[in-house]
Amino acid sequence: MRNSRRTRLILGILLAAALVLITVGHRGGDSSVAGPLRQIASSVFGTAEQATTKVTAPVSRFFSMLTGAPGAQERIDGLKKENARLRGRLAAAELDKDRSKELDRMLGLSGLGRYRVIAAQVIARRHTPGLEDNVEIDVGSRDGVRRDMTVLNGDGLVGRVIRTGPGTSTVILLTDPGSSAGARLEGGNELGVVSGVTEDGKGHDLIRLRLLDSTVPLKKGRRIVSFGSQNGAPYVPGVPIGEIERVVATPGELTRTAYARPYADFTALDVVGVVVRAPDRDPRDSVLPDAPAKAAHGKKDQAKDRKDKAKAKDQAKRQRDASGGAQEPGRDAREEAAQEGAAQEDAGVAPPQADTTRRAGERD
Repeated sequence: MRNSRRTRLILGILLAAALVLITVGHRGGDSSVAGPLRQIASSVFGTAEQATTKVTAPVSRFFSMLTGAPGAQERIDGLKKENARLRGRLAAAELDKDRSKELDRMLGLSGLGRYRVIAAQVIARRHTPGLEDNVEIDVGSRDGVRRDMTVLNGDGLVGRVIRTGPGTSTVILLTDPGSSAGARLEGGNELGVVSGVTEDGKGHDLIRLRLLDSTVPLKKGRRIVSFGSQNGAPYVPGVPIGEIERVVATPGELTRTAYARPYADFTALDVVGVVVRAPDRDPRDSVLPDAPAKAAHGKKDQAKDRKDKAKAKDQAKRQRDASGGAQEPGRDAREEAAQEGAAQEDAGVAPPQADTTRRAGERD
């Protein structure tokens, strides 16, 4: 009982002292007697408060992190989705930009040759039995595409349509071993047949050129265009095919063989065009890209080619005279003409009857 009275007495005294100090400090400001006491108390309690804050701040942040963790994870997931969406839009924009460039190049080539085309996109590449190299494109019969139409891109000849559906079509590529097309050497009328071959061992696709006249000189760098088929099906004339990479020696044979690098990149086909109407006139070599200066044929090169051709013809004639003197006169020429006509017919090329008959008569 006595302790509680003493406690109440002390508490009352402290409260009275506090009230007196508050009143004096409020009336006198910093110049009052309580000013120094207030500064001392502020310094003491301020230091204690800073120390307490340093100790308790990590604990407070930890508990704040625990309470805000679900919301933070949701924000992180949202940012990840937004980043993925932006990356997708950027990739799509880049892809559309590349396709737009390919489309412009394809339309530019078609305009030079006056080919009427339907733009298409490669949607699948397939290897089916009997067809090693073929692709599926996203246009079909309802778009006006029919079988045996030429397919090209901004670089050159790609292949021909072999099957059509309502909305898609199958294209056999020029690099397929079962594919063949009539071809012509740049700057002349020397005809041949190009067909697909297997890879050359270095991971690059080549095409094989069989020239129907074995006396025609061939060398690396000569360029090839499509000769064209009757009524423009399956191949229209004048489409760039490729450039001769190497020539194979074939002594005694009726044809000459070379391997060419196609202009079209068959490993990265995307935007192509289906030729729905052939040009009224053969564009000849006008669709070919500009030739480098070192590969351009001047008058000296043409004269040398004619000289080499005449020399090759003389050698071939001497070989025939030496090995086939007992044969029926003109028989080898007629056999050669028949083989040329068969090869051209396989490639969709109308055989030049007058030319082969004239050569056979000359040799008789």
